[in-house]
Amino acid sequence: MQNKDACTSIMVGKKASLDGANYIARNEDRVKAIEPKRFLVKPAVKGRHETYVSPYNKVTVALPEEGMRYTSTPTLDQTAGPNEEDGINEANVAASFTESVYANDRVLAYDPYVKNGLAEDSLCTLVLPYIHSAREGVEYTGKLIAELGSAEGNGMQFADADDIWYMEVVTGHQWVAVRIPDDCYAVTPNQVAIEDIDFDDPDNYMWADGIQEFVEEHQLNPDHDRWDFRHIFGTSTQKDRHYNTPRTWFAQRYLSPNASLGQRPEDSEMPFIRKAEFKIANEDIQYVLKSHFNETPYDPMGDAPERKTYRAISLSRTAQSHILQVRNLNKYKTSIHWIELGVPAFNPYVPFFANADDTDDSYRNVPEKMNLESAFWLNEALAEVVESHYQEFMEKDEDYQKELNEWARRKIAQVDKEAASLEGQALINYLTEQNHEIASHYNERTKALFFELLTEGCELSKMSFKMDPNL
Repeated sequence: MQNKDACTSIMVGKKASLDGANYIARNEDRVKAIEPKRFLVKPAVKGRHETYVSPYNKVTVALPEEGMRYTSTPTLDQTAGPNEEDGINEANVAASFTESVYANDRVLAYDPYVKNGLAEDSLCTLVLPYIHSAREGVEYTGKLIAELGSAEGNGMQFADADDIWYMEVVTGHQWVAVRIPDDCYAVTPNQVAIEDIDFDDPDNYMWADGIQEFVEEHQLNPDHDRWDFRHIFGTSTQKDRHYNTPRTWFAQRYLSPNASLGQRPEDSEMPFIRKAEFKIANEDIQYVLKSHFNETPYDPMGDAPERKTYRAISLSRTAQSHILQVRNLNKYKTSIHWIELGVPAFNPYVPFFANADDTDDSYRNVPEKMNLESAFWLNEALAEVVESHYQEFMEKDEDYQKELNEWARRKIAQVDKEAASLEGQALINYLTEQNHEIASHYNERTKALFFELLTEGCELSKMSFKMDPNL
């Protein structure tokens, strides 16, 4: 089985973030330039007696009778499975599932992938509705892997108001997970990232039953004095150094400017978890996910000879990007599912309150062909126009994104204030109504910029010539 995602993930602990929330975030990058995505709220279920069969690889699972409501971002084309990818459930647990990672041939020789095992198309569907904490997310997924095996390598993020856990499933049955310290952040770009595992600290590490014996039996540990998961199970190849490690380098260069001094794009031993050197804001996470090696010779939008050396973070192949802001329920009424559609470099992140029971029609219904009433297609269209005249349009596009981020902060503060006196279905109804208002505001502002730039573009044609005013 080959993974279809090639993503970049970021996790920020609550003491490392500016607002005290836990954050998990990821760009969902795909092979095709156009991979339409929807944003849905899946309803809670009770008394169900159904069996799930994946359209992608026929993995078959008896579904629990009860499942919670949750947000998700499925693909429009369901022939290869739901591919719901990420979301926040009604227990205030967030998850982002499909950071593709790759194991080396040594370990796969003894524990190959399971063809009809758990794959990325099914992970969100089979896990998120049933977990009540980040730790339970790891435990629940681990039990599924033990029962079904894994069809591929995947990294998964789980967050609640207290904890963030990152889990890597790398072979048919072997996996580990680490709790991200509250005052730290972590970045991972399609590589096995987790390093040393402390098997005497089950509060901060989890692992597949028998993984130590597996490694010892097959003589797989290359180190003399440590148990480094990345060294044992991961890869360090030319592709890693051009496709993967530069993304970690750029993110840490921005988030840890002092600690990362001396790191190079092709370094194979950059740390996975770093202490934050400043409190990281939502906008900082956006900056990293939107970046394309800005202000370096490796920017594909620049003109330096090195501009195509490395694979950037923001791509034209990004189907959607999300930032899951898990806020403390004792202080706030709900967490926020930030959605970006189109190319992250050119499009805004839109905040939606997760404690809702519906999404806006412009996000829920996505036609197969371009239609500007669809948020997905509207954002794809804007990105195409901005990139076509990048030097001329980028400043206006950045101003538009900045303006919407300012508006979003004011809107969220206003909604939090109003929601403080609400509870139960009244709260859900209010937040659902606010989500519709938010979608409408972003859509109208995006249309306005799109048509403005499209009109200006008429003056920038390469077919133009100095015209005689008398003709």
